[in-house]
Amino acid sequence: MSLTEQYYETEDLHPIDIVENLAEHHEWDFDRVADDQIAMAVEGQWRTYSITLAWSGYDETLRLICTFEMEPPEHRLPELFEILNIINDRCWAGAFTYWHDQRLMVYRYGLVLSGGQSAGHEQITNMINSAVSSAERFYPAFQLVGWGDRTPAEAMQVAIAEAYGRA
Repeated sequence: MSLTEQYYETEDLHPIDIVENLAEHHEWDFDRVADDQIAMAVEGQWRTYSITLAWSGYDETLRLICTFEMEPPEHRLPELFEILNIINDRCWAGAFTYWHDQRLMVYRYGLVLSGGQSAGHEQITNMINSAVSSAERFYPAFQLVGWGDRTPAEAMQVAIAEAYGRA
């Protein structure tokens, strides 16, 4: 067992401390906004994603918000909302929403840790990986609907298509 794994196994560790340690390990840019909140930038294939994790002791939930800028033309918003519904039906953990005023696509997830449970590094790593992989997977579909004049059904074929072979 590595020293890092032993460090993660202590139950009295605050979940944001675990996130900070993960960010340092992966060399992600981050800012410890408060004792219970951290913001970081995670590089993906399509773009850099802004990820914020915050702990709410009141409802015992670790909340993750992953955002990226998206400014589709106003006339394409109905199609964007339609593809959001289709995509959210395929997301088992977390969901996308579009914050129109901020011009942000948002992936949100909350890990409920009621009854004094604690989050482990694997759970938090999975949260972050799930957010980034979902954003990466569906980013092309959002782009095709917003700017490519594709229907949501056509755009989803890109997001769900399996890649075969090697480049």
